[in-house]
This record gives sequence, C-alpha cells and structure tokens, in this order.
Amino acid sequence: MDFILELFGNVLNFTWQQGLMILIGITLIVLAIKREMEPALLLPMGFGAILVNLPMVHTEAIETLFNAGIASELFPLLLFIGIGAMIDFGPLLSNPKMFLFGAAAQFGIFFTLTVAMLLGFDLKDAASISIIGAADGPTSIYVANYFSSNYQGPIMVAAYSYMALVPIVQPPVIKAITSKKERLIRMPYKPDSVTKATKIIFPIFVTVIAGTIAPKSAELIGFLMFGNLIRECGVLDSLSGTAQNVLANLITLLLGISVAFKMKAELFVTVETLLIIALGLVAFVFDTVGGVMFAKLLNLFSKNKINPMVGAAGISAFPMSSRVVHKMGRDEDPQNFLLMHAAGANVSGQIASVIAGGLIITLVENLL
Repeated sequence: MDFILELFGNVLNFTWQQGLMILIGITLIVLAIKREMEPALLLPMGFGAILVNLPMVHTEAIETLFNAGIASELFPLLLFIGIGAMIDFGPLLSNPKMFLFGAAAQFGIFFTLTVAMLLGFDLKDAASISIIGAADGPTSIYVANYFSSNYQGPIMVAAYSYMALVPIVQPPVIKAITSKKERLIRMPYKPDSVTKATKIIFPIFVTVIAGTIAPKSAELIGFLMFGNLIRECGVLDSLSGTAQNVLANLITLLLGISVAFKMKAELFVTVETLLIIALGLVAFVFDTVGGVMFAKLLNLFSKNKINPMVGAAGISAFPMSSRVVHKMGRDEDPQNFLLMHAAGANVSGQIASVIAGGLIITLVENLL
C-alpha cells in the first residue's frame, strides 16, 4: 500500500516542465543517433536530462560528478589535452596570415556581450552567454563556471548544439554575404614545409604569449598546447593516441552527463533559456560574418585574393567548419581545394576562442 501511495505521489509531483525536459532529452538522443550530431556528447546529455527530471529522483551522484568535473574545471582542462593532441598546426604555420581570421571570427562574442546586457542579463551572465559564439564547448563551460553563471545548463547545451549545427547554420549565412564570383576564388596551397622543430616550439611559444596577453586563458591554452606538444614531440605516440581517442571520448561522455545536473526543469524551462539560445545563434552568426567580412576587407588591398568563405572557418568548431567551407567551395567549383586554407583558419580559431574567453574574464573583472 505504501508503495502505491508513493507511486501516486510521484505522478502528482510530475510537472509539464519536467515532461518538456524529458522530451528535450529524447530529442538530443535522436539527434545523436539518427543525425550523428556530436553523439559522444549529446547522447549522454540527453539521457542525463531524462534522468534528472524524473519525479522524486535523487541526483546527488550527478551533482557529485558535476562538482568534481565541471565546478572544479577538471573536465574542460582534460578535454583540451585531447583536443590539442588532435590538432595539426601545420596548415596554419604554412600560411600564418590565417591567424588573422581566428581573431576576426570572434567578433560575435563581443557583439553578443553587448546585446545580452541590453536585454537585462547582468555582466557575468552576459559574458558567459557571449562565449557560445566561439563554438567552443569547453571554453563556454570554463567561463560560465568561472563566473558561477545562473544559466550554466542552457549555455552548455546551446554551445554544443551550435557546434553540431555548423553544417546547417554556416552555409546560408556565408552565401548571404558573398557573391558567386567570390566563392569561386581559388587559392594556391603550398605543401606543408614546416619543420618538426617549429611544430614543437609552436605550442610552447603560444602558451607563453597567450598567457602573457590574457593570463586568465593560461590554463586552457596551456592544456590545449600541452596536448599538441604530446602529439608533435615524437616520443609519446602512444599517449598522443590515447589522448586523442580514449581520453577525449571518455571525458566528453562524463562531461555530457554531468552537464545534465544543470538541466533540471526548474532551472532550464524559463524565458531566459530561450533568450540564451537565441543569443547563442546571434553570436554564432556574427562570428561567421566577422570572419567573412574581414577576408573581403583584406581583398581590397591584396593582390592574391582570399576566398571569403575561408574567413568563416575562423570559429573554433574544429574540424567541422573547415569541412563546411571546403564542401561549399567544391560545390561551386569541383576543382577548388580550400580544405587546408580553411583548416589553418579553423585551428587559429581554436586558439583565438580560448584567448577571447580569457580576455572576457579579464574585462569583466576589471569592470566589476
């Protein structure tokens, strides 16, 4: 009889908001399995969203995992080791001007910071929301957690969702602001002639420079570059392989289900959540626009023209954005090969997004 009464009580305590979150969880799982959109992250995130929104379920275990992995910033840092081990900076070092596009494609972050404040978010929350535009999940988590944002769940979901939606969001934006003639521009590519010594020195150099310019980004950029150093040093191949595969995949799974702790209905189903998702899209679109328009600006003064689509790859969504740009180039001209140029801009965006996160933290702290 007690069991029946408890079951009946659970049913009475079930709200439409919890039902909505369970549907959102199911949607994330479907996107992960059917569409293969960031499955290592969206699947555990969706399952976790279902779990934490069941009536009368105790979530102490997930809270413990959240505190140990996200509140402590452990998961983002470890994930950056894996990401760094995946990245080949050769295309960027072969064409250093691609560094500029990584910087230009962060425009949406600072634009969205202003818009979010105008919409009534306080400075810390606005700063956390703006980083969604970097299309860099770990950095979004790091900044939102650093500021103890009230909207960590929506920010994390939006950041990773837009990373997965790169092939859907970027092409129409790029086409809207470029002409067919611009999209047909061919860019010759020189084979990667970067020496091994340069590739080893580069992550050390970037860590020193970025840590000096934006000290708040030193931990993230340092772990990213450490992962790349493991890849390039040539004496830790087995560890490099582990970091790229086992470590990155395991941490992503744990991160996904930990994020679900912030996806409880009472925290997630709010007007502010809808605004955050909309602002994330604004940031993402304006980052893309910033990169493309900067390429068009350079073309006014450059003899060797740049295909403006390459500028769109300056966001941090590696390697999805570079693949999108390459595919768009091939659709316009099957003989146009933009992948290596776009990859250079894309890995530059990975560095720039972390530095931008550090600069945002420094800016906000100086204003408070």
